[in-house]
Amino acid sequence: MLNKNLLLIGGGNMGTALLRGILKAKLTPPRQITVVDVHQGRLAELKKAYKIHADSEAAPHVPEAAVIILAIKPQTLNEVLDRIREAVKPEQLIISIIAGVESAYIRDRIGKKNPVIRVMPNIAATVDAAASALAGCPPATDEHFRIAEAIFGAVGEVVKVDEHHLDAVTGLSGSGPAYIYMIIEALCDGGVKMGLPRDVAMKLATQTVFGAAKLVRDTGAHPATLKDQVTTPAGTTIAAVHELEERGLRAMLISAVVTATERSRELNRRVAGQQSG
Repeated sequence: MLNKNLLLIGGGNMGTALLRGILKAKLTPPRQITVVDVHQGRLAELKKAYKIHADSEAAPHVPEAAVIILAIKPQTLNEVLDRIREAVKPEQLIISIIAGVESAYIRDRIGKKNPVIRVMPNIAATVDAAASALAGCPPATDEHFRIAEAIFGAVGEVVKVDEHHLDAVTGLSGSGPAYIYMIIEALCDGGVKMGLPRDVAMKLATQTVFGAAKLVRDTGAHPATLKDQVTTPAGTTIAAVHELEERGLRAMLISAVVTATERSRELNRRVAGQQSG
């Protein structure tokens, strides 16, 4: 249990997912959490559902927070940081899930040498199954990373990486759910083409992807090893695998990760240019 005062700036989908995960894991009681958002209706919903404090202004709540979580859009970051800068204390941990904004930029914009940890989660945080990667800049310590790992571990799996790897993380796990949705949809369509009712095909396709991923995670076995276990000689699976290899499934997925990574780098350079301009 962290048992620390948390200030969550941004009550959108990801902010709400983190809030729910923190409370579900009992990391911090509701009375020690304040959520800030510009939408009054959203604040009312969160306050009623989770019994936390809610406000449209962040600065008054900054002094009492041990951890400040930034879950806002990149274009509003500078305004938010400028509003809270005077109230921030150097020992406060700042965690950012803002795409394209380096941790050092946030630290330097505040100007008080705060530890800053940057996180790239994905949409599966909304069902407590996220893949999140953490990176940070000095003076962030192992204890600061432990706090961030506890928070994001409440909504899924967490890894620690060097910050220059976060674009690749975006290309793999950040964009990755979209690739898997397409695979599930294609498997379902294949079942329908061969005569299955769509609801049956969708249920089987979804559970097949879920079960295959769970086997990799729970056994720790290499995917190739698990694949070999279901490809009997001259059987149906090896025939299908041959078809997938011929049509380039593996190469297409690798290229998808590369393309998304390069796009992330491009967008990050654009965001950096806007910040410095």
